[in-house]
Amino acid sequence: MQFPRPYLKVYEQAGLDWDINIEPRALHSLLFKSAQKYPDKTALIFYGHKVPYGHVAVSVKRAASMLYEFGIRKGDRVSVMLPNCPDFVIAYYAILSLGGIVVNTNPMYVEREIEHQLNDSGSTMIITLYDLYPRVNSVRQNTSLKKVMLTGFKGRPDTMPDGCFWFPDSYAVDRPPAPPVEIDPLEDLAVLQYTGGTTGTSKGAMLTHYNLYANSQQTDHFFVGDEKKQLTLTALPLFHVYGMSSCMNLAMAAGTTLILVPQFIPEEIAQIITDYKPTFFPGVPTMFIALLNCPQFKDAQNVMVYNSGGAPMPVEVLHQYDKKLAGSDSVIGEGYGLSESSPTTHCNPTFGDTKHGSIGVPFPATDAAVMDLETGKPAPFGQVGELAIKGPQVMKGYWNLEEETAVALRDGWLFTGDMAKMDEDGYFYIVDRKKDMIIASGYNIYPREIEEVLFEHPKVQEAVVIGVPHSYRGETVKAFLVLKEGQTATETEIITFCKDKLAPFKVPKQVEFRNEIPKTAVGKLLRRKLVEEERLKREQTEMEKQAGAASATDD
Repeated sequence: MQFPRPYLKVYEQAGLDWDINIEPRALHSLLFKSAQKYPDKTALIFYGHKVPYGHVAVSVKRAASMLYEFGIRKGDRVSVMLPNCPDFVIAYYAILSLGGIVVNTNPMYVEREIEHQLNDSGSTMIITLYDLYPRVNSVRQNTSLKKVMLTGFKGRPDTMPDGCFWFPDSYAVDRPPAPPVEIDPLEDLAVLQYTGGTTGTSKGAMLTHYNLYANSQQTDHFFVGDEKKQLTLTALPLFHVYGMSSCMNLAMAAGTTLILVPQFIPEEIAQIITDYKPTFFPGVPTMFIALLNCPQFKDAQNVMVYNSGGAPMPVEVLHQYDKKLAGSDSVIGEGYGLSESSPTTHCNPTFGDTKHGSIGVPFPATDAAVMDLETGKPAPFGQVGELAIKGPQVMKGYWNLEEETAVALRDGWLFTGDMAKMDEDGYFYIVDRKKDMIIASGYNIYPREIEEVLFEHPKVQEAVVIGVPHSYRGETVKAFLVLKEGQTATETEIITFCKDKLAPFKVPKQVEFRNEIPKTAVGKLLRRKLVEEERLKREQTEMEKQAGAASATDD
């Protein structure tokens, strides 16, 4: 298939290669190679405590030895349900070095979400915080878990729950090495990264060692200049594909330092920027918006590169950062990726023109095309179609979902489901997102999962969930409900019900009760009709504000 590649000009003008050759390698080789080159260099900073590369590598090898003794073998799935901390990094690479498969699990998940992910992945072990164990324990008997390993920020507790082990014990003392494992980077899975689908079905994107290794090399090559990657502020959660790749794996590839932050608190981030002068700060728009509204954020120019992803960044926010960074070499740019592509496929270059509102140009060794929905062929410049990606970072497929895989992967191309356009310079623009998906604070939320919880409420007859614009989160969750005849309920009652069954970022923030919900002729609830109604309502409100302002001026 012939398709235009105007983005090659961007690389050529900067004297940078687009067509780079990336040799297949095991993902954990990133850490061991850097540890060999820079054993005394700081790899991790956690609340002021510095851990050198050599120490991280030794800890990984010791932890792998214990995991092997506990029965972890090549192909076994191990859930890692931790916030950003050194033990996440150690557990992650220890599992990979055994040929195991990391299952990234959000620590905010509630019991039903944990149970689903453990069962779908077939995880036989979980590594999590001591404080989170009650959630795991409540579903443990319904899963295939054989071992539970715990850790924490306050040291080893006086007593351990039955059948649990303290993860830091695994690397506290020297241990005989685990037997070497042969890895085929092109075929062997490194990570199951769970995402969702337009139907709301949770899917595990199968990311191979090569997928993730390649994306680390692409990112390292794209962000020209080692000085830009020397100190990465890691407020993005490492269990999220963006933080995992653009922070952790990139740092290991470049032999640079991660400042690990387990929770995003604007005042703390502003202080870190002042004290440490991090050179690279990947984040989601809500982080950057929060910092703009944080009085302590006075040293914006301490950061060389702000990289926004995970959700669309308001152009006005980008302009506000331009003003803060004016007169310095610091830049802010937006990129694009998805779990199925490890994740990054596009970014605004730091070596060329940044076009606010665009997601930039394709990464090195990555082809991208906008496919006409009717012809299935590349669309002309400026025309909207479906964004398709081809490159070494594209997943192997969805875990145990052959039909879903066949829809997403066609002739080597990943069809993203996102609507986009490309300009004549090769810069891409996302104009719409996957049908029905909500993005709040960088998290993907799929309405059907929330609707299923709402239907469990004894008073609810019908439920539809949509995303509505929010000034801080980007989008927030709104639920429309029809109650059963004779029933009454309040917004607070419904929200409280959901809090026990959903992670906080998925809980509806608005609830509207209706006598009926629009339906198709066959009775299917019309979600898009509600989205359109909300849009018209917002436009009417804005028109009324403008009319009121004009009237006040006339007076």
